Amino acid sequence: MTKDMTGKPVFFKKNTLIRRQKLAVLLHSSEPNVFITTHQQPENIDHRSSNASLPSPDLSSNSSPVYPMSPINQMPSPYSKSPWTLPHGSNGDEGSIHNTALIGSLIREEGHIYSLASSGDLLYTGSDSKNIRVWKNLMEFSGFKSSSGLVKAIVVSGDRIFTGHQDGKIRVWKYSDKKKKAYKRVGNLPTTKDYIKKSMNPNNYIEVRRRRNVPWIKHYDAVACMSLDEERGLLYSGSWDKTMKVWRLSDSKCLESVNAHDDAINSVVVGFDGLVFTGSADGSVKVWRRELVGKTTKHVLVYTLLDQDSAVTSVVVNTSQTTVYAGSSDGLVNFWEREKQTLSHGGVLRGHKLAVLCLATAGNLLLSGSADNSICVWLREGGGIHNCLSVLNGHTGPVKCLAVQDSSEDDDQKNQEWIVYSGSLDNSVNLWRVSEEPEITI
Repeated sequence: MTKDMTGKPVFFKKNTLIRRQKLAVLLHSSEPNVFITTHQQPENIDHRSSNASLPSPDLSSNSSPVYPMSPINQMPSPYSKSPWTLPHGSNGDEGSIHNTALIGSLIREEGHIYSLASSGDLLYTGSDSKNIRVWKNLMEFSGFKSSSGLVKAIVVSGDRIFTGHQDGKIRVWKYSDKKKKAYKRVGNLPTTKDYIKKSMNPNNYIEVRRRRNVPWIKHYDAVACMSLDEERGLLYSGSWDKTMKVWRLSDSKCLESVNAHDDAINSVVVGFDGLVFTGSADGSVKVWRRELVGKTTKHVLVYTLLDQDSAVTSVVVNTSQTTVYAGSSDGLVNFWEREKQTLSHGGVLRGHKLAVLCLATAGNLLLSGSADNSICVWLREGGGIHNCLSVLNGHTGPVKCLAVQDSSEDDDQKNQEWIVYSGSLDNSVNLWRVSEEPEITI
């Protein structure tokens, strides 16, 4: 984003003469096909400025050192089909102290890993097997199965787990039996009662395809993303049906359905200052705010941060630094920083050769997972400068999702380290220790 003569922000606009194939078409046939959209992209893209450095070959070659084994890491999984394994041997220099390391790996035989969520000491994994597995201390703790198909999104709110599925359904689960470590499905979004009630009124129907009308209260295509606003008691869901829906957590009611984009929504994130960010296959990143319109409260489009030809695949917000990041199918990560009452474009991060599929933040770090099988660890420094600290090479397939374990219980605040989980289409989950400190060479 640049500024005009008056100092007002000018946002990116795409060339409307260039027709881009709808990403949703590729996603519906086979979601991994999104990765081929970047194969024909030139590797040296110089039409945008960058203030981030590419990782050096030496940095990426020893980016997955071994973390010393602890008693908890030596515990075997009781499930022979899904064991956590520890890396053997080190590919780093003996004279280096590795602050970033691969701790362990989990190979799932049930399918690709599409979603992750971390809550306390529990890790939830979702795959195309319809199963949600729960892990604790590198051991399988519990699990539950849904009939709604591929698990594309998982969020945890208190004692409830929300899962978004390929068939457009949102399921609600609770931990119900401590002895059996069992989870029970306790509802849906929308609730059956609300859905039947809305279906009775013809005015509640909208046309979604030719000769097909459905009640507006329900997603009719894959739920690709969800985000919680705990302060306001709201849950946001984004779907390939191009809508963003707003749910009230207290009674599971759908308060609003927003026709947010012209193509599939891939990311929805609750940010700072009451803003909500959405990223779509139509190439745009939009900013929304919940405001009083007449006698009702609705989400109003504040502005569009990005409007490009490449699909936006992931959006994440660092609320403490009021920074927004958006990854795209062209392998780039754009970011914006709050300046007074607006968001200004801060630059572009170039660290991947293929599509950026997922993003996560931890302290001053940004992590970007890509279809090139790698994860870049970026450190945000003063002046909005981002440097690539390391490249995590542990997957043999595209990195589809990331989750960061909350480090608020860590008393040693001087040593900024986090536990990072990465899920891949190689059927595995990797567990990393990630630090803001650079590698120390002795």
